[in-house]
Amino acid sequence: MISLKRYLDSTESVIGDAGNGKGNDTLPALIDAYRSAIVEMENCSVDACPVLGAELKESLAVVLAGLSTRLTSQDIADLESRVRELLRDWGRRTARHYQQKAGEVKQLLLVMARTAESVGARDQRCAQQIQEITTRLKTIAHLDDVTLILASIEANASELKSSIDRMTAEGKAAIDQLRVEVSSYQVKLEEAEYIASFDALTGVGSRLWVEGQMQCRIEAGSVFCTVMIDIDGFKRVNDGHGHLAGDELLKQFAIELRSACRSTDIIGRWGGDEFIVVVNCGLQEAQAQTDRLRDWVCGHYVLQGRAGPQTICVNASIGLAEFKQGETLKSLLDRADAQMYLQKNTSRK
Repeated sequence: MISLKRYLDSTESVIGDAGNGKGNDTLPALIDAYRSAIVEMENCSVDACPVLGAELKESLAVVLAGLSTRLTSQDIADLESRVRELLRDWGRRTARHYQQKAGEVKQLLLVMARTAESVGARDQRCAQQIQEITTRLKTIAHLDDVTLILASIEANASELKSSIDRMTAEGKAAIDQLRVEVSSYQVKLEEAEYIASFDALTGVGSRLWVEGQMQCRIEAGSVFCTVMIDIDGFKRVNDGHGHLAGDELLKQFAIELRSACRSTDIIGRWGGDEFIVVVNCGLQEAQAQTDRLRDWVCGHYVLQGRAGPQTICVNASIGLAEFKQGETLKSLLDRADAQMYLQKNTSRK
């Protein structure tokens, strides 16, 4: 979609008007290629998450219906924005869906573990009771009357005890094996939850995890503030020094961010060059914390660029919003985001 928009910007025309000298035969092919890409997105989304993929496929189908060879540059920009919004929303909801499923599986495994322990305890009780019976049978066998019958009872009692002992041993082995398997699955689930909770590049919290932490505070009616942070001019770093240098800047920035925050603060990467911090305090205290944070993270960073070590000056735009009772997560984030972009636009003037 970006390539289509660049083409439109260069021709300054309406796609499909090849007859007036402002278009050419390349545009229909580009549009067909983009249409094919969207169709593949639809199919992949259904394969990745059948529950939510069908909904994304339906939404993308609407985009496809509006994709034609007679679109203006603004139409293309709107379609591009819509596709990105749909994919980001689907990605977040899919991550939440699988996180919820992982939690359900974890609970099921814990139930299995408790059940296994209960069965094991029951079998041990039953074995003990039967063993007591066999002991009494052996006592009867020592009587003098009806010797042959008693001898038979004694033999059967001994055989019964052997069977019970074998059943107990086999049952214990099976239960021990089940416990080992349950423990293994539980460790794997906890590892998966840990991985999903952190951003792979920077090591701070993931967006999904931070959203969950904020939602818990909202439901509890806690006092807290949200701080949105955007690195100014990050695209210039990628373009001028390479994407590896950009990744290194994100890593260093995250380290400085952790150093500037308190142990009780929630720190996460919101996406791209944006970070988020959740502070458990009111607006006035949060403002002081934000000012200190800005002084700490902004400044000079040394990056390994294409031409060797490069020192760059980094600034950041920061938006702060305090949670209001009854407010939704989206509303709170929108206010913090708006404050951040207001500061970014002001700094450009």
